[in-house]
Amino acid sequence: MFATSISLDAIHSFSKNTIADHIGIEFLEIGTDYIVARMPVDHRTHQPFGILHGGASVVLAETLGSIASFLCLKDPDNQHAVGLEINANHLRPAKNGFVYGRVTPIHVGRTTHIWDIKITNEENKLVCVSRLTVAIVSANR
Repeated sequence: MFATSISLDAIHSFSKNTIADHIGIEFLEIGTDYIVARMPVDHRTHQPFGILHGGASVVLAETLGSIASFLCLKDPDNQHAVGLEINANHLRPAKNGFVYGRVTPIHVGRTTHIWDIKITNEENKLVCVSRLTVAIVSANR
């Protein structure tokens, strides 16, 4: 499904000096139609009560979906994938360790992509479910 073949190292290099790098998101696996990453649950991603901040989960979800859309672009030199809408349902707290996000496609069209992102804890229990809509726009905008 992915039009662009890319290594985990290349994805990590895209993330240098971004929010994903700042909060410690690491890409772990790229399949034919999915990507897996993990994010630490620590002082960078906690909210004041010592649990994972919902906004950090949304950053993980949008990061995964945006990279997945980039990998689907037919002409990445002349197209950009930009977030259009995201929602997230936070199902259980996480206090420490890592959470893992897995992105899979719902719809990959010419002008929009819709992604399903499931975030789990180290016991593989759902922490958050998210849906991201990405617009595919001309890079000349």
